[in-house]
Amino acid sequence: MKIAPLMRALEARDRFEAVLVHTGQHYDQAMSESFFRDLGIREPDVNLGVGSGTQAEQTAEVLKRIEAILVERRPHALVVVGDVNSTLAATLAAAKLCIPVAHVEAGLRSFDRTMPEEVNRLVTDVLSRWLFTSEPSGNENLAREGVLSERVHFVGNIMIDTLRANLERARRIDVVEKLGLEPGGYAVLTLHRPSNVDDPEHLLRLFGVLEKIHQRLPVVFPVHPRTKATISRELGGKPPGLRVVDPLGYLEFLRLMADSRLVLTDSGGIQEETTVLGVPCLTLRRNTERPVTVTQGTNVMVGPDPERILAEATAILEGRAKAGRIPDLWDGGTAKRIVDVLERDLGGVAG
Repeated sequence: MKIAPLMRALEARDRFEAVLVHTGQHYDQAMSESFFRDLGIREPDVNLGVGSGTQAEQTAEVLKRIEAILVERRPHALVVVGDVNSTLAATLAAAKLCIPVAHVEAGLRSFDRTMPEEVNRLVTDVLSRWLFTSEPSGNENLAREGVLSERVHFVGNIMIDTLRANLERARRIDVVEKLGLEPGGYAVLTLHRPSNVDDPEHLLRLFGVLEKIHQRLPVVFPVHPRTKATISRELGGKPPGLRVVDPLGYLEFLRLMADSRLVLTDSGGIQEETTVLGVPCLTLRRNTERPVTVTQGTNVMVGPDPERILAEATAILEGRAKAGRIPDLWDGGTAKRIVDVLERDLGGVAG
Protein backbone atom coordinates (compact mmCIF):
# COMPACT_ATOMS: atom_id res chain seq x y z
CA MET A 1 0.00 0.00 0.00
CA LYS A 2 2.96 2.31 0.60
CA ILE A 3 4.94 1.31 -2.48
CA ALA A 4 2.17 1.65 -5.10
CA PRO A 5 1.90 5.47 -5.10
CA LEU A 6 5.68 5.82 -4.85
CA MET A 7 6.22 3.64 -7.91
CA ARG A 8 3.68 5.66 -9.89
CA ALA A 9 5.28 8.93 -8.86
CA LEU A 10 8.81 7.73 -9.67
CA GLU A 11 7.84 6.22 -13.01
CA ALA A 12 6.14 9.48 -14.00
CA ARG A 13 9.53 11.25 -13.91
CA ASP A 14 11.89 10.61 -16.83
CA ARG A 15 14.92 11.26 -14.65
CA PHE A 16 14.34 8.24 -12.43
CA GLU A 17 14.71 4.53 -13.07
CA ALA A 18 12.98 2.68 -10.24
CA VAL A 19 14.10 -0.87 -9.38
CA LEU A 20 11.44 -2.66 -7.34
CA VAL A 21 12.66 -5.27 -4.85
CA HIS A 22 10.17 -7.55 -3.08
CA THR A 23 11.87 -9.21 -0.12
CA GLY A 24 9.20 -11.88 0.30
CA GLN A 25 8.84 -11.16 4.03
CA HIS A 26 5.06 -11.09 3.59
CA TYR A 27 4.63 -14.41 1.88
CA ASP A 28 0.92 -15.21 2.25
CA GLN A 29 -0.86 -15.18 -1.13
CA ALA A 30 -3.76 -13.01 0.01
CA MET A 31 -1.45 -10.62 1.85
CA SER A 32 1.26 -10.20 -0.78
CA GLU A 33 0.64 -11.17 -4.40
CA SER A 34 -2.97 -9.98 -4.39
CA PHE A 35 -1.78 -6.54 -3.26
CA PHE A 36 0.35 -6.22 -6.38
CA ARG A 37 -2.65 -7.13 -8.52
CA ASP A 38 -5.19 -4.98 -6.66
CA LEU A 39 -2.99 -1.89 -6.60
CA GLY A 40 -1.64 -2.15 -10.12
CA ILE A 41 1.99 -2.57 -9.07
CA ARG A 42 4.14 -4.11 -11.79
CA GLU A 43 6.01 -7.34 -11.22
CA PRO A 44 9.05 -6.78 -8.98
CA ASP A 45 12.41 -6.59 -10.70
CA VAL A 46 13.76 -8.81 -7.92
CA ASN A 47 12.05 -11.15 -5.45
CA LEU A 48 14.36 -12.19 -2.65
CA GLY A 49 11.94 -14.92 -1.49
CA VAL A 50 12.87 -14.63 2.18
CA GLY A 51 9.63 -16.07 3.60
CA SER A 52 8.96 -16.82 7.26
CA GLY A 53 11.33 -17.10 10.19
CA THR A 54 12.24 -15.49 13.49
CA GLN A 55 12.97 -11.78 13.71
CA ALA A 56 16.70 -12.48 13.45
CA GLU A 57 16.34 -15.00 10.63
CA GLN A 58 14.22 -12.70 8.47
CA THR A 59 16.44 -9.70 9.08
CA ALA A 60 19.61 -11.67 8.36
CA GLU A 61 18.25 -13.21 5.16
CA VAL A 62 17.08 -9.88 3.75
CA LEU A 63 20.40 -8.27 4.70
CA LYS A 64 22.37 -11.03 3.02
CA ARG A 65 20.27 -11.22 -0.14
CA ILE A 66 19.71 -7.53 -0.79
CA GLU A 67 23.40 -6.69 -0.44
CA ALA A 68 24.15 -8.47 -3.71
CA ILE A 69 21.41 -6.49 -5.47
CA LEU A 70 22.75 -3.19 -4.15
CA VAL A 71 26.32 -4.07 -5.14
CA GLU A 72 25.18 -5.02 -8.65
CA ARG A 73 22.85 -2.05 -9.24
CA ARG A 74 24.65 0.67 -7.23
CA PRO A 75 21.54 2.87 -6.97
CA HIS A 76 21.84 6.56 -6.18
CA ALA A 77 19.35 6.03 -3.33
CA LEU A 78 17.38 3.31 -1.57
CA VAL A 79 13.78 4.05 -0.56
CA VAL A 80 12.32 2.01 2.31
CA VAL A 81 8.88 2.23 3.88
CA GLY A 82 7.38 1.53 7.26
CA ASP A 83 8.88 -0.47 10.10
CA VAL A 84 9.10 -4.14 9.13
CA ASN A 85 12.21 -6.33 9.28
CA SER A 86 12.81 -5.77 5.56
CA THR A 87 13.00 -2.01 6.19
CA LEU A 88 15.70 -2.40 8.82
CA ALA A 89 17.72 -5.00 6.88
CA ALA A 90 17.71 -3.11 3.59
CA THR A 91 18.72 0.08 5.38
CA LEU A 92 21.64 -1.65 7.11
CA ALA A 93 22.87 -3.10 3.83
CA ALA A 94 22.67 0.25 2.04
CA ALA A 95 24.32 2.18 4.87
CA LYS A 96 27.33 -0.16 4.87
CA LEU A 97 27.65 0.39 1.12
CA CYS A 98 27.37 4.19 1.54
CA ILE A 99 24.11 4.29 -0.45
CA PRO A 100 21.84 7.05 0.95
CA VAL A 101 18.50 5.88 2.34
CA ALA A 102 15.11 7.57 2.23
CA HIS A 103 12.74 6.41 4.98
CA VAL A 104 9.06 6.90 4.25
CA GLU A 105 6.94 7.03 7.44
CA ALA A 106 9.86 8.15 9.60
CA GLY A 107 9.80 9.43 13.15
CA LEU A 108 6.88 7.38 14.46
CA ARG A 109 7.46 6.16 18.03
CA SER A 110 5.49 3.95 20.40
CA PHE A 111 8.21 4.35 23.09
CA ASP A 112 7.91 0.60 23.66
CA ARG A 113 11.07 -1.27 22.72
CA THR A 114 9.44 -4.63 23.34
CA MET A 115 7.80 -4.04 19.94
CA PRO A 116 10.10 -5.29 17.16
CA GLU A 117 8.79 -2.51 14.94
CA GLU A 118 10.03 0.14 17.38
CA VAL A 119 13.59 -1.13 17.15
CA ASN A 120 13.31 -1.20 13.35
CA ARG A 121 12.06 2.40 13.30
CA LEU A 122 14.80 3.71 15.58
CA VAL A 123 17.69 2.13 13.70
CA THR A 124 16.31 2.99 10.26
CA ASP A 125 15.87 6.65 11.19
CA VAL A 126 19.41 6.93 12.55
CA LEU A 127 20.87 5.60 9.29
CA SER A 128 18.61 7.42 6.80
CA ARG A 129 19.52 10.60 4.91
CA TRP A 130 15.92 11.58 4.12
CA LEU A 131 13.26 11.23 6.80
CA PHE A 132 9.76 11.61 5.37
CA THR A 133 7.21 12.06 8.17
CA SER A 134 3.48 11.47 8.10
CA GLU A 135 2.31 13.43 11.14
CA PRO A 136 3.63 16.19 13.43
CA SER A 137 4.70 13.73 16.15
CA GLY A 138 7.27 12.32 13.72
CA ASN A 139 8.97 15.71 13.39
CA GLU A 140 8.81 16.25 17.15
CA ASN A 141 10.32 12.84 17.94
CA LEU A 142 13.17 13.28 15.48
CA ALA A 143 13.95 16.77 16.77
CA ARG A 144 14.05 15.43 20.33
CA GLU A 145 16.48 12.73 19.17
CA GLY A 146 18.82 15.38 17.76
CA VAL A 147 18.16 14.83 14.05
CA LEU A 148 19.09 17.81 11.88
CA SER A 149 15.96 19.54 10.58
CA GLU A 150 17.23 19.56 6.97
CA ARG A 151 16.96 15.74 6.91
CA VAL A 152 13.30 15.82 7.97
CA HIS A 153 10.43 16.44 5.54
CA PHE A 154 6.76 16.50 6.58
CA VAL A 155 5.04 15.11 3.48
CA GLY A 156 1.85 13.47 4.77
CA ASN A 157 0.67 9.89 4.84
CA ILE A 158 1.60 7.62 1.93
CA MET A 159 -1.03 5.05 2.97
CA ILE A 160 -3.73 7.60 2.37
CA ASP A 161 -2.54 8.13 -1.21
CA THR A 162 -3.46 4.52 -1.84
CA LEU A 163 -6.73 4.67 0.06
CA ARG A 164 -7.94 7.74 -1.82
CA ALA A 165 -6.88 6.31 -5.19
CA ASN A 166 -8.77 3.06 -4.61
CA LEU A 167 -11.77 3.82 -2.42
CA GLU A 168 -14.30 4.09 -5.24
CA ARG A 169 -13.04 0.82 -6.78
CA ALA A 170 -13.31 -0.84 -3.39
CA ARG A 171 -16.88 0.36 -2.89
CA ARG A 172 -17.91 -1.57 -6.03
CA ILE A 173 -16.67 -4.89 -4.60
CA ASP A 174 -19.45 -7.05 -3.16
CA VAL A 175 -17.57 -8.60 -0.25
CA VAL A 176 -20.07 -7.21 2.29
CA GLU A 177 -23.01 -8.68 0.40
CA LYS A 178 -21.28 -12.04 -0.07
CA LEU A 179 -20.86 -12.27 3.68
CA GLY A 180 -24.59 -11.64 4.13
CA LEU A 181 -24.00 -8.33 5.90
CA GLU A 182 -25.37 -4.82 5.54
CA PRO A 183 -23.41 -1.55 5.57
CA GLY A 184 -23.19 -0.24 9.11
CA GLY A 185 -24.36 -3.57 10.49
CA TYR A 186 -21.10 -5.22 11.51
CA ALA A 187 -17.68 -4.71 13.10
CA VAL A 188 -14.26 -5.66 11.73
CA LEU A 189 -11.46 -7.19 13.78
CA THR A 190 -7.75 -7.61 13.00
CA LEU A 191 -5.15 -9.11 15.35
CA HIS A 192 -1.52 -9.86 14.60
CA ARG A 193 0.79 -8.15 17.13
CA PRO A 194 2.94 -10.59 19.11
CA SER A 195 1.81 -8.92 22.34
CA ASN A 196 -1.77 -9.94 21.53
CA VAL A 197 -1.51 -13.26 19.73
CA ASP A 198 1.57 -15.05 21.04
CA ASP A 199 0.21 -15.54 24.58
CA PRO A 200 -2.70 -18.01 24.36
CA GLU A 201 -4.25 -16.96 27.70
CA HIS A 202 -4.21 -13.31 26.69
CA LEU A 203 -5.68 -14.19 23.29
CA LEU A 204 -8.46 -16.19 24.94
CA ARG A 205 -9.37 -13.21 27.15
CA LEU A 206 -9.58 -10.99 24.08
CA PHE A 207 -11.72 -13.51 22.26
CA GLY A 208 -14.02 -13.67 25.30
CA VAL A 209 -14.90 -9.96 25.22
CA LEU A 210 -15.01 -9.89 21.42
CA GLU A 211 -17.55 -12.70 21.47
CA LYS A 212 -19.72 -10.58 23.78
CA ILE A 213 -19.60 -7.75 21.23
CA HIS A 214 -20.38 -10.28 18.49
CA GLN A 215 -23.66 -11.10 20.27
CA ARG A 216 -24.79 -7.52 19.66
CA LEU A 217 -23.10 -6.88 16.31
CA PRO A 218 -21.46 -9.40 13.96
CA VAL A 219 -17.67 -9.20 14.25
CA VAL A 220 -15.90 -10.16 11.00
CA PHE A 221 -12.43 -11.52 11.65
CA PRO A 222 -10.03 -12.03 8.70
CA VAL A 223 -7.43 -14.20 10.40
CA HIS A 224 -3.78 -13.19 9.99
CA PRO A 225 -1.39 -16.13 9.41
CA ARG A 226 0.40 -15.40 12.71
CA THR A 227 -2.88 -15.49 14.64
CA LYS A 228 -4.03 -18.59 12.82
CA ALA A 229 -0.82 -20.35 13.84
CA THR A 230 -1.40 -19.53 17.51
CA ILE A 231 -5.00 -20.74 17.33
CA SER A 232 -3.85 -23.98 15.74
CA ARG A 233 -0.85 -24.53 18.01
CA GLU A 234 -2.09 -23.27 21.38
CA LEU A 235 -5.89 -23.28 21.27
CA GLY A 236 -6.43 -26.71 19.75
CA GLY A 237 -7.47 -25.23 16.42
CA LYS A 238 -10.83 -24.08 17.77
CA PRO A 239 -11.69 -20.73 16.17
CA PRO A 240 -13.30 -17.99 18.26
CA GLY A 241 -17.06 -17.51 18.15
CA LEU A 242 -16.82 -14.70 15.62
CA ARG A 243 -17.40 -14.41 11.87
CA VAL A 244 -14.02 -15.90 10.92
CA VAL A 245 -12.91 -15.48 7.29
CA ASP A 246 -9.71 -16.01 5.34
CA PRO A 247 -7.32 -13.07 4.80
CA LEU A 248 -8.66 -10.54 2.31
CA GLY A 249 -7.02 -8.58 -0.48
CA TYR A 250 -6.54 -4.84 -0.08
CA LEU A 251 -9.64 -3.76 -2.01
CA GLU A 252 -11.91 -6.29 -0.32
CA PHE A 253 -10.70 -5.29 3.11
CA LEU A 254 -11.01 -1.59 2.33
CA ARG A 255 -14.66 -2.05 1.34
CA LEU A 256 -15.30 -4.14 4.46
CA MET A 257 -13.71 -1.51 6.68
CA ALA A 258 -15.31 1.51 4.98
CA ASP A 259 -18.85 0.22 5.53
CA SER A 260 -18.35 -1.11 9.06
CA ARG A 261 -19.89 0.26 12.24
CA LEU A 262 -16.58 0.02 14.05
CA VAL A 263 -13.13 -1.50 13.72
CA LEU A 264 -11.14 -3.26 16.45
CA THR A 265 -7.45 -3.64 15.65
CA ASP A 266 -3.84 -3.74 16.78
CA SER A 267 -2.57 -2.50 13.39
CA GLY A 268 -0.96 0.90 13.01
CA GLY A 269 -2.06 1.43 9.42
CA ILE A 270 -5.69 0.63 10.16
CA GLN A 271 -5.73 3.34 12.84
CA GLU A 272 -4.85 5.79 10.06
CA GLU A 273 -7.28 4.42 7.47
CA THR A 274 -10.27 4.47 9.84
CA THR A 275 -9.47 8.08 10.71
CA VAL A 276 -9.74 9.07 7.03
CA LEU A 277 -12.83 6.91 6.51
CA GLY A 278 -14.52 8.38 9.59
CA VAL A 279 -15.05 4.92 11.08
CA PRO A 280 -14.72 4.52 14.87
CA CYS A 281 -11.59 2.54 15.77
CA LEU A 282 -10.71 0.78 19.03
CA THR A 283 -7.01 -0.06 19.22
CA LEU A 284 -6.26 -3.16 21.28
CA ARG A 285 -2.84 -1.94 22.43
CA ARG A 286 -1.44 0.07 25.34
CA ASN A 287 0.37 2.52 23.05
CA THR A 288 0.36 3.87 19.54
CA GLU A 289 3.10 5.25 17.31
CA ARG A 290 0.39 7.21 15.47
CA PRO A 291 -0.93 9.62 18.11
CA VAL A 292 -2.56 11.94 15.59
CA THR A 293 -5.21 9.25 15.06
CA VAL A 294 -6.15 9.73 18.73
CA THR A 295 -5.76 13.50 19.06
CA GLN A 296 -7.44 14.31 15.74
CA GLY A 297 -8.91 11.09 14.38
CA THR A 298 -11.46 8.46 15.31
CA ASN A 299 -9.09 6.20 17.25
CA VAL A 300 -9.49 5.29 20.93
CA MET A 301 -6.79 3.34 22.76
CA VAL A 302 -8.45 0.60 24.82
CA GLY A 303 -5.48 -1.69 25.47
CA PRO A 304 -6.08 -5.35 26.32
CA ASP A 305 -8.57 -4.62 29.15
CA PRO A 306 -11.81 -6.55 28.43
CA GLU A 307 -13.96 -4.16 30.49
CA ARG A 308 -12.60 -1.09 28.67
CA ILE A 309 -13.02 -2.76 25.27
CA LEU A 310 -16.63 -3.63 26.03
CA ALA A 311 -17.43 -0.20 27.46
CA GLU A 312 -16.03 1.68 24.46
CA ALA A 313 -17.70 -0.67 21.97
CA THR A 314 -21.01 -0.21 23.79
CA ALA A 315 -20.64 3.57 23.60
CA ILE A 316 -20.18 3.36 19.84
CA LEU A 317 -23.17 1.06 19.42
CA GLU A 318 -25.26 3.49 21.47
CA GLY A 319 -24.36 6.38 19.18
CA ARG A 320 -21.64 7.95 21.32
CA ALA A 321 -18.77 7.42 18.89
CA LYS A 322 -15.85 9.83 18.96
CA ALA A 323 -15.85 12.42 16.18
CA GLY A 324 -12.61 13.10 14.33
CA ARG A 325 -11.06 15.04 11.50
CA ILE A 326 -8.56 14.22 8.76
CA PRO A 327 -5.00 15.32 9.66
CA ASP A 328 -3.03 17.78 7.54
CA LEU A 329 -1.50 16.53 4.27
CA TRP A 330 -3.43 13.26 4.33
CA ASP A 331 -4.70 14.37 0.95
CA GLY A 332 -3.39 11.85 -1.58
CA GLY A 333 -0.38 13.93 -2.61
CA THR A 334 2.31 12.44 -0.38
CA ALA A 335 4.15 10.42 -3.05
CA LYS A 336 4.54 13.49 -5.29
CA ARG A 337 5.97 15.50 -2.40
CA ILE A 338 8.48 12.71 -1.62
CA VAL A 339 9.65 12.44 -5.22
CA ASP A 340 9.94 16.24 -5.49
CA VAL A 341 12.45 16.20 -2.61
CA LEU A 342 14.41 13.27 -4.02
CA GLU A 343 14.56 14.85 -7.47
CA ARG A 344 15.81 18.13 -6.03
CA ASP A 345 18.44 16.55 -3.79
CA LEU A 346 19.71 13.96 -6.25
CA GLY A 347 20.16 16.62 -8.89
CA GLY A 348 18.06 14.79 -11.45
CA VAL A 349 20.41 11.80 -11.85
CA ALA A 350 18.85 8.53 -12.97
CA GLY A 351 18.78 5.58 -10.58
